[in-house]
Amino acid sequence: MISVSNVSLRYGKRILFDDVNIKFTPGNCYGVIGANGAGKSTFLKILSGELDSQTGSVVITKGQRMAVLRQNQFEFDAFEVLQTVIMGHKRLYEIMLEKDLIYAKEDFTDADGEKAAELEADFAEMNGWEAESEAGSLLSGLGIGEDLHYTLMSDLDPSQKVRVLLAQALFGSPDILLLDEPTNNLDVETVMWLENFLVNFKNIVIVVSHDRHFLDEVCTHVVDIDFSKVKMYGGNYTFWYESSQLAARQRTDQNKKADEKRKELEDFIRRFSANVAKSKQATSRQKMLEKLNVDEIQPSSRKYPYVNFKPEREIGDQVLTVDGLSKTADDGTKLFENMSFRINRNDKVAFVGRNTLAITALFEILYQNVKADKGDFTWGVTITNDYFPKDHDTFFKIDDNLVDWLRQYSKEKDESFIRGFLGRMLFSGEESLKKCNVLSGGEKVRCMLSKLMLSGSNFLTLDDPTNHLDLESITALNNGMIEFKGSMLFYSHDYQFIQTVANRIIEITPNGIIDKMMTYDEYNTDARVKAQREALYGELV
Repeated sequence: MISVSNVSLRYGKRILFDDVNIKFTPGNCYGVIGANGAGKSTFLKILSGELDSQTGSVVITKGQRMAVLRQNQFEFDAFEVLQTVIMGHKRLYEIMLEKDLIYAKEDFTDADGEKAAELEADFAEMNGWEAESEAGSLLSGLGIGEDLHYTLMSDLDPSQKVRVLLAQALFGSPDILLLDEPTNNLDVETVMWLENFLVNFKNIVIVVSHDRHFLDEVCTHVVDIDFSKVKMYGGNYTFWYESSQLAARQRTDQNKKADEKRKELEDFIRRFSANVAKSKQATSRQKMLEKLNVDEIQPSSRKYPYVNFKPEREIGDQVLTVDGLSKTADDGTKLFENMSFRINRNDKVAFVGRNTLAITALFEILYQNVKADKGDFTWGVTITNDYFPKDHDTFFKIDDNLVDWLRQYSKEKDESFIRGFLGRMLFSGEESLKKCNVLSGGEKVRCMLSKLMLSGSNFLTLDDPTNHLDLESITALNNGMIEFKGSMLFYSHDYQFIQTVANRIIEITPNGIIDKMMTYDEYNTDARVKAQREALYGELV
C-alpha cells in the first residue's frame, strides 16, 4: 500500500496541489489525469521519492518493491537488452553480480561458500532461475524479438528502447508499478498486450496516460488533479468524463431541484454500471460504483477546444481512386507495392499497420509531397482536400504571431474573424499573439487544426493528429471527426479514435493490403481478418 498524507507542493505563488490525502491499495489500477501542467508527472515523482514534497509524507508498506518506467533512453546504452530488463529488479540483479564474482574467484574459501549459499537461497526465493525466461517473454510481448535480446541498448532505435524500459518496469512483478505515458511509441497490438498484462496484474498500478481507451481498459480508479487538489473516484476515464460533464450541466441548471439532480446522477451511475459489466474488470469497477457518493462528483475546471470541420460544398460520388501505387524507402525497404483501392462518399478510413512509415508515405504521395515509384491516383472533381501531416514543424519556422500565421490560410482576413478561430482552440487574448517559433508541440497541433477548420474542405487526411495533445483536446478532436460530413483518411495510435470515427479499416502489410468495411473492434476480432493478416505477414499474429 502507498499512503499519501498532507502532501503539498508549490512553485512560488503557484500551488500545484495542496493537502493531498490518498491511499493506493493492491489489486487496483489508478489512472492519474489532469490538464497539461496540472502536475501529473510531478505527482508520480513524489510517489517514487525522486522529488520531495514541501509538506506531508509518502509511506510505502515495509518490504514492498516499487518499479518506475524510466524516461532516460540513454541510461543503459552500455548494457545488453536482456540484462537491462533484469536490472529492473535491483536486488535480484545485485545478487546475480555478486554470485558471479564469488564463483569467478580462483581462491574460493569456506566463507565464500557460505556467502554463495545465502545468495543462492535469496536468488531462488526471488524466482531468479526464471529471470531470463520472464525477461525474454516480456520483451517478446512488447515487440522486441529474440534476435535483439543480446544486442546492446545503444544499437536500438528510440521506439525499441522505450519498449525495453517498459519491460524493465514490468519485470519481476513489483508490488507497486508507476508508469508515465507507457503507450508512447507503441503500436496498437503492443498496447493491447500491455492492457491485458495490467488487467491481470495483482498489485498496485499508478499510470499517467493520454490514451483514453487504455485508461478505460486498465483503470479501476481515476485520480484527478484539478483545482490544486488530488481526488480519487471509482470507475474508469469514460465514467469520470461523462459524470463530470453531467455535473457541469446540472450546476448550470437552476430550475432543477436537488432531489431531481441526485436522481439523475443515480440513474446515470446505474446505466454506466450496466455497460461496464461487459468490461474486463467488471467486478471491481462495479463495487467502486456502488460505493460512490454522487455528491462527490464535481464539474471539471478544464477547458475543451471546439473542433468543427464544416465542408463548403457537398462531396460527389467520385472521390479518390488509387491504382497500383508502389513505394520503396530510401534504405531500400519496400513500404508497399501495387496498392489499389477506391474511396467512396462518406468513407472514414483508418489506416493501420506495423510500419507507420508506409502510411505516412502514402499520405505524402496523395498530396504530392513525395513521388511514388509507380502507379497513379485520381481525385474526384468535386473534392476539396486538406492535409494534416505528421511532420508539420516546417509550417512554424517563421516569426509571425498566430493571428498573422492563420490569416494566410483564410479567405476572410478580418482580425476578429481570425481570432475567433484561434479562440476555439484556446488561444485567447494575448495567447493569439504568440510567435509561431516558440509554440509547444500541442499548441502547433491546435494551430494546424484551426487551419484545417478554415479550409472548408470536404475531404480530410490526418496523420497522427493526437500526438502532443492533452486528453481534453483529443476528446474535442475525436468529436469533431465523428461529426464531419465529408470523407476522411487518417492514422492514429489512439484506439478509441479509430473505433469511434472509422467505418472502414485498411491495413498496409509488406505483402499487400487488407481492406474491410467494419469497425476497429470488429476488425480485431474477425477470424477471417486474422487469417488474412497471418498470410500477409507470414507469421502468427
